Amino acid sequence: MNPANMMAQVKRMQAQMLKAQGELAQTVVTGGAAGGALTVEMTCDSRVKAVKIARDAIDANDVETLEDLIVVAVNDALQRVAEESERRLGSITGGLRLPGM
Repeated sequence: MNPANMMAQVKRMQAQMLKAQGELAQTVVTGGAAGGALTVEMTCDSRVKAVKIARDAIDANDVETLEDLIVVAVNDALQRVAEESERRLGSITGGLRLPGM
């Protein structure tokens, strides 16, 4: 491949990456815990949009359990973010692991 074609291909890939990253920033995933009693909505650029807690998941005498459920739901949402990002960006990068992506 000649250098001019390679540079054109790199520029196309950069444009596709920027577009995909913008789309991911608008994509919302939901993580959950305790069968959906606690959910976290997060964009695929890892910004928390909402936390919803069912009333029956709240026990004033057991704050630690609620804290644990929040951690589980956030981690679940982060895992879904990683999976969605890999799905969308992987098709552009051909499976290459690029730093910061």
